[in-house]
Amino acid sequence: MSERAKIKDKKKESRALSRRRFLQTGTLGGGVASMAMLGGTASANETASVEWDGEVDVIVIGAGASGLPAAIAARDAGAEVLVVEHHFDVGGIAIMSGGNIAIGGGHRMQREIGQDDSPDKVYSRLTGPNDERFADAYLVRRYVDEQVETFDFLEANGVNFDRHGTEVNREGTTGVNSETQTRPHEWPVRVSVASHDRGRNGSGIVRPLELSARDKGVRFLLSHTVTDIHREEPYSGRVIGVKVEEVDRWFQGTYRTMNLRARKGVIICSGGHGHNVAFRTMFDPRLTEEYQWHGQHTAVANAVPSIAAMKVGAALGSVGNETIRGTGTAPSKGRWAVQDNYVRGHQTPESATFFRHRATGLDAAWDECILVKENGKRFWDETDSSDDFFANALIPTGVPGKLLGGGPVWAIFDQATVDRRGYGTGYPDVDRAGGYFFSGETLEELAAQIINNTYQLRHMPGDALRETVERFNSFVDSGTDEDFGRSALKYRIDTGPFYAAWSTPCLHDSYTGLRATPNCQVVDLTGNAIPGLYVAGESLGGIFEHGLGRCIVTGRIAGMECVAAG
Repeated sequence: MSERAKIKDKKKESRALSRRRFLQTGTLGGGVASMAMLGGTASANETASVEWDGEVDVIVIGAGASGLPAAIAARDAGAEVLVVEHHFDVGGIAIMSGGNIAIGGGHRMQREIGQDDSPDKVYSRLTGPNDERFADAYLVRRYVDEQVETFDFLEANGVNFDRHGTEVNREGTTGVNSETQTRPHEWPVRVSVASHDRGRNGSGIVRPLELSARDKGVRFLLSHTVTDIHREEPYSGRVIGVKVEEVDRWFQGTYRTMNLRARKGVIICSGGHGHNVAFRTMFDPRLTEEYQWHGQHTAVANAVPSIAAMKVGAALGSVGNETIRGTGTAPSKGRWAVQDNYVRGHQTPESATFFRHRATGLDAAWDECILVKENGKRFWDETDSSDDFFANALIPTGVPGKLLGGGPVWAIFDQATVDRRGYGTGYPDVDRAGGYFFSGETLEELAAQIINNTYQLRHMPGDALRETVERFNSFVDSGTDEDFGRSALKYRIDTGPFYAAWSTPCLHDSYTGLRATPNCQVVDLTGNAIPGLYVAGESLGGIFEHGLGRCIVTGRIAGMECVAAG
């Protein structure tokens, strides 16, 4: 038998194994696919001849804050539902969130504390003339009108808002971006929490919803990613299913694939596009590869399902939302000394995904460090977190051939800061092995090591770093920062050893995505709805709002409408 024939037989065997496992259990075991896994759009003949390995009414892509409500809502409407999730666990990035849900309109808890809110008031907040000016008013109207019923839906499906750390904002609802937030308690089962002892109450949303979904008969296909969406014709007809690939615990493809048919529709709830450099730089070219996506080692927002939808005709919507505040996605100053430096992404060896994170990271002390770029020079007031800080962080430094992106950024501090803050400088606190934390007895020795980071494209000049530190020390002595006007000048940096910790801003939120109708049905480039294709959460464009409320409410809408449309 030829090698080609052997490979072909092996692929058939793997495909048959995956199919049998799926049909027997509805579940499998790991992660997310790379851009290279995306195949081309199937032709009409190819789609007609697809060999289906399974069939359900509704396929939901993603098991996070939008996917779980979508699955439950579809199941409540009588559909047979399968959730495809790239991770080996359920919860997405929501499981690491603080759990504050921007949901209002006059729900039960608001009424109980006398908080005056209504759908009209929420609509007014989300369709203003400033930051919200690119919102899709029709979609927003449906979104706000469903908030009270969605709150009731959460309670009916086990989310507990009445004890253990529940918080309702009692300071009113006036002003842009001051939406009422309601927060459930943290999930009490420690082994089921992703980030321990950090008040990550998002677990109190996703774990009850997961249990409710399973109890109602929703099935989960874990460790699989959707690589293609099947449509009757390349750019017309119904969406009829998806192609999935099993991935390992590192989110790498295994070449074991299945085609799954969806009788009623497919719902994209895959968490946006922030980790996909090619996708995000469509909106902001400055967001080059050195900028990491928050929670990327837990929930990779790689835009693969959205791209698959675009290959069958889907359009993007309200793209102005993505750059309204000056950056392509909301940046965060983050944690120190770890690649996935999401400020709330505190992972310890107890966490199930710690093997990907490699370190916990350090809680940043902005008033006890200086921040320098790859050239060893400061660029702004380190204690500032305004848009001005990020705008300056994104300015290139003159690396040959690199005209976009201003990273990496390094926090420079000394042993005195380590002692004051009680920082650990080894495993599991910092990622030395990965190249995100360095130390040196002298500043020159420290600078020489930083080239070992993947994103540091040239050597940091030791003399430039020393000059920067000495100049800053003179500002501490005089009490005046002559370069950037920083007022917090507490400590000199002069006690070796010296340290450099990764402090490149990370990216948080996708504010645009696929265009959709008020029913969350995906729209094509001609403005027509695509039958059988729906979208929710951060994969959806049109609503300029951060967080869980947007995901949960639109997920529920998509689930209901997908089944209703049949």
